[in-house]
Amino acid sequence: MNKHLRISDLSPGTVLSGALRGQELLAKLLPEAAAEPSSPQPLYLDFFGIEAATASFLRESVLAFRDIVRSRRSTVYPVVANANELVQEDLREVIRSRGGVLLTCSLSMDGTVSAAGMIGELDPKQQLTFNLVCKRGQADAQELMREYGANEPIGVTAWNNRLSSLVALGVLIEDISTGRTKRYRPLLAGI
Repeated sequence: MNKHLRISDLSPGTVLSGALRGQELLAKLLPEAAAEPSSPQPLYLDFFGIEAATASFLRESVLAFRDIVRSRRSTVYPVVANANELVQEDLREVIRSRGGVLLTCSLSMDGTVSAAGMIGELDPKQQLTFNLVCKRGQADAQELMREYGANEPIGVTAWNNRLSSLVALGVLIEDISTGRTKRYRPLLAGI
């Protein structure tokens, strides 16, 4: 079962602003990541009902949370759900200035994910690798090297490095490990 946190339940009002209020939300989000699930899963930060959130609020809450969780290689993967265009506009601005990416989606009341997307840009090699994994649904470094080695003449270590960097960014997850081989898949389908 994927975890779902309603931002409106954790923050006062429907217009969220200021670094201090963002830090207050961060303090409420951090315990949610403390209990690590045994397998990788998204943590949906649901912005349903939030009219606007400023860049300073988002920087100190959502992005700080993403950075903390991903830096410790957690099995929790933050995803912004149901953010309206105003919230997404400020997210794009903050991510552009800080770098990295953040997954977004629409999330229905029954937990169905649709309209999966990404705010921010991957570097060209990461984007290529991400696209290849999405196309396959699941892959490991050996498969990518075998199938796409003619177009990307790099070794298995370089493929592994690309895959690991995409896990650190929170867009791919390590799905299955068999022996020394790690398999990867997109966190959200349909990106």
